[in-house]
Amino acid sequence: MRWINGYYDKLSLHKGIAAYVLQWLFLASAVGALSGSASALFLSSLDGVTGLRTDHPWLLFLLPLGGAFVSWVYLKYGGSCAKGNNLILEQIHEENDPVPVPLRMTPLVLGGTLITHLFGGSAGREGTAVQMGGSLSEWLGRLVRIRPDDRKILLMCGISAGFGSVFGTPLAGAVFGLEVLAIGLIRYEALLPCLTASLAGHAVTTAWGIHHAHYAMGAVPPLSLAVLGKVAAASILFGLTSLAFSELTHKLKLWFAKLLPHPAVKSFAGGCVVILLVYAAGTRDYLGLGLPLLQQSFHEAVSSWAFLWKLVFTSLTLGAGYQGGEVTPLFVIGATLGNALAPLLQLSGSFLAGLGLIAVFCGATNTPIACFLLGIELFGSEAAVYMFAACVISYLFSGHSGIYTSQRVSIPKDRRVKLPDKTTLFTWKQHNKKP
Repeated sequence: MRWINGYYDKLSLHKGIAAYVLQWLFLASAVGALSGSASALFLSSLDGVTGLRTDHPWLLFLLPLGGAFVSWVYLKYGGSCAKGNNLILEQIHEENDPVPVPLRMTPLVLGGTLITHLFGGSAGREGTAVQMGGSLSEWLGRLVRIRPDDRKILLMCGISAGFGSVFGTPLAGAVFGLEVLAIGLIRYEALLPCLTASLAGHAVTTAWGIHHAHYAMGAVPPLSLAVLGKVAAASILFGLTSLAFSELTHKLKLWFAKLLPHPAVKSFAGGCVVILLVYAAGTRDYLGLGLPLLQQSFHEAVSSWAFLWKLVFTSLTLGAGYQGGEVTPLFVIGATLGNALAPLLQLSGSFLAGLGLIAVFCGATNTPIACFLLGIELFGSEAAVYMFAACVISYLFSGHSGIYTSQRVSIPKDRRVKLPDKTTLFTWKQHNKKP
């Protein structure tokens, strides 16, 4: 930036901004095109394997073998890919000697997630889309020899493009890539690139003929203190449920690794337990994404314990090392919990299901702004005040926990807590362990 008689050279400023905009419109659009195409392939394939599992129930009994095979492949060829989403977050935070996000992460997580769903593991799709977006954006960055600082922004674009394209929510995807990195901090320097990547990813996925499911909250109650109080009470439970999911998943990962150190044996055992759980629950509703259960939450009453069953199935599947995301199961957990709370709070089941969907996800990812925008994109703006309140309260009551252990705690939720710089959820948990 040049100074002329004590003033900024505005022409140079505008030239610099124009160059920045052109650069990132091109790069972010390219990331969006790659991620959107990968998401389209993934979503269409996911529909195919889910249909196969539904038509051939006996495939469930191959879940232990499928999980063992995927874990063996990751052990043999995965390397750092085994860290999943956390690898991408670590590389965005890394300041010295970055480890490249391998391009092989894309086929590994794609194939691993499809096998999980083919045989009935309870997992999601966000993790797969984000990892594909991150690895493809890293490949693009190496291809064009991007600068180290810009590499971090490109990885953030991969997160946004993956999220926005797999759920059909480009605004939430853009902010998710900015907000998920650190609690209490949003990286505004990547705002334009992440927005561009998310919009492009969504557009490309749609152009491939992929259609996303839509849900309706129904009639929204008029704004009043009474309803706000009920929403606040429900949101506290949403936040605590997020906390329970995150903690149980992390605990199961540690327990499985301690009892069965070999990844393939661990996944085989976990698959056997999932099969036993199916017979204990007496239903297969909790396998896979759980989309039929999610749809039901917006149209009729569901079992009061459906949210807990889905939580246990998903934590067990992921804890045993199966590939897949957490977000769609979190949607199901939140929607079914909201539906179950509706009679107690004398509110509409579909209304509380919508709030639960975004609030439980918010508490588990610590991304209140992205989740609020997610609600707007999914349900419209009529319930905006209730949605924002639900996200904020769930975010606070989920504590310093979350599904991404490499997420940094830049500004603690409790301002009385003093933490060293670069503290992550993992190091915070280690620091607070009882002796």
